[in-house]
Amino acid sequence: MSAAIQVRGLSKEYRIGQFRGGYQTLREHLVEMGQRAVGRQRQRQSSTIWALTGVDFDVEQGEVVGIVGRNGAGKTTLLRLLSRITEPTLGYADVRGRLGSLLEVGTGFHPELSGRENIFLNGAILGMRRNEINRRFDEIVEFAGVERFLDTPVKRYSSGMYVRLAFSVAAHLEPEILIVDEVLAVGDAEFQKRCLGKMETIGSTGRTVLFVSHNMSAVARLCPRSILLDQGAVLLDGPTDDVIGRYLAGTSGSSAAREWSDSSQAPGNAHARLQSVRVIDEVGRTVDRVNTTDPVGVEIVFEMLDAEQPIVPMMSLFNAAGTLVFNALDPDSRWASPTVGIHRSRAWIPADLLNEGEHIVSVFLNTITAGRLDRHAAVPDAVSFLVADSGDGRSAKGAMAQTWGGAVSPLLDWTHDFGSIESEAGPHR
Repeated sequence: MSAAIQVRGLSKEYRIGQFRGGYQTLREHLVEMGQRAVGRQRQRQSSTIWALTGVDFDVEQGEVVGIVGRNGAGKTTLLRLLSRITEPTLGYADVRGRLGSLLEVGTGFHPELSGRENIFLNGAILGMRRNEINRRFDEIVEFAGVERFLDTPVKRYSSGMYVRLAFSVAAHLEPEILIVDEVLAVGDAEFQKRCLGKMETIGSTGRTVLFVSHNMSAVARLCPRSILLDQGAVLLDGPTDDVIGRYLAGTSGSSAAREWSDSSQAPGNAHARLQSVRVIDEVGRTVDRVNTTDPVGVEIVFEMLDAEQPIVPMMSLFNAAGTLVFNALDPDSRWASPTVGIHRSRAWIPADLLNEGEHIVSVFLNTITAGRLDRHAAVPDAVSFLVADSGDGRSAKGAMAQTWGGAVSPLLDWTHDFGSIESEAGPHR
């Protein structure tokens, strides 16, 4: 299988703060010339920034690859270089095939032209014949949902209409390579659902897709492989689960496992000290990603040092927005009779409870007596993990593809009657 995209040593330098709009007086021009003559080297160093440095990777034909990273990591610059919007400073990117890109709202649209005219314009830019565009025209318009405004200049479209039509054109005019940036976040929930479904279809037909998103659940669902960018360089290129785990470890300051090998430096005091915390699956393996339909455990290993202090392990779970999902502690009566030594507690979060997205765990060791809480150890943001929906329809949101609101997404017990309906009180048992 040949490479659809080949990138070697790709680097991009931007010069900042150099452009001055409007006209200058003779005095201003002479002053600027003097400043450049005296401090040219210093000015050059302070007024440039490398958005990408030495990026190397290949994307095979038919691959669906995610591009992830923090804001400012170089994701959009990379896509602009691949789309030939701008030229690299060093290196090259060889793109083999007809490329369609959606990097911002209305990419490639002429504001004075109507929606209909822009469809044909974009098709011509992609190298398609008029009969090819006509063959897909009705499908493009139906997907975008802009039938009533098809002959209206796109400058009068709302941002939602703009992006719906832009994505529909990019996805339906059969590019061999499709590049999609975070622009999908502009659309409403129904639009996101349709876009994700369309991208799954595109990927399954053997076309190449590069997908940039901060929605790790969408990346996990669509992309078997991902590339993590950091400060303009490739930090990790590999299976999406590994890349997401590394990305979450960098953004939240934690990962799926944490250990304190030096007991004297471990969180705690003379009564108890933590040894390790990790996120585990049903068989006890450390995991940084779980499906919504699977249970997930938080394992807390600690050393009890004082037989007089009843120690109770506790955890708090937060979502990516910082919302407290729940607090939980072990209510078992065994903690009332302290036993000096190493203890391992596992708290199991049931399947079909958590919503998609990043989750962060804080852990504590407490003594609770007569309603009073004394804290011996506290580790905020101890570990983190990603919850993703497999998209097989078994979760609480069924076959819906868009992001599902709320801190939790419980799969409730639904009952159904048809025909002669009689009143029945109480939950199903």
